[in-house]
Amino acid sequence: MIIQKFGGVAMGDEQTRLKCIAHIKDGLDKYGVVVVVVSAIGRYGNPYSTDSLLRVTDAFSYSKEASDLAASCGELIAAAVLSAELKREGVSNTVLHGYKTGILVEGEFGDGTIDRIDPTAINRTLKKTNCLIIPGFQGMNQSGQVMTLGRGGSDLTAIALAAALEASHVEFFKDVPGVMTSDPHKVANSVKLDVLKMDQFMPLLNCDRPIIQIRAAKFASKKAIPLYIRGIAGTEKGTWILP
Repeated sequence: MIIQKFGGVAMGDEQTRLKCIAHIKDGLDKYGVVVVVVSAIGRYGNPYSTDSLLRVTDAFSYSKEASDLAASCGELIAAAVLSAELKREGVSNTVLHGYKTGILVEGEFGDGTIDRIDPTAINRTLKKTNCLIIPGFQGMNQSGQVMTLGRGGSDLTAIALAAALEASHVEFFKDVPGVMTSDPHKVANSVKLDVLKMDQFMPLLNCDRPIIQIRAAKFASKKAIPLYIRGIAGTEKGTWILP
């Protein structure tokens, strides 16, 4: 089993989602079972991005609970869209969301932390399907309310699920081919790194655009979860992050 995480850029349009589907098919062929974690579709300007949903009304500033509920909808929509498109391409799958994911969150609305994951429902579902889609960035608190995990929280969802399900590793699909020596959007001669140890990787996240959420990377380090960061565009080898 592996976890595959697709971010907002990867989910941005139907053409790019076809590349997601190709990677999912490849994962199923190689590993047998794939649990997919998705972010909301696109970035600000896309009607279903997190930032766009939070701008529906300025009244969200009066209710963090309502704001989190609205923000979580982006990943739900993304999960539904990818599920339907996978089925159209002949890939049977199931979406689990809300309390069925077993992701229990505590802390503050808008910046929750994962307390624990009860994998019972996930494991039961995986006896019926080998492809499962879970919306990232969210979980339920003890009162049954939706709480989100902060900016980049879908990365944390993916890594926490890998630990709970004992997956072999997590694959992150990006708009760059892997971890680079510098930001390729700013430096033309950036070079991809093939393998890094986690303690080499962590300092590279201290920048304006960390390639994954820092909190997620710390969780991966703590749980010794291997990460594989690769490009969405093709099958070029990416960067392994090893414990």
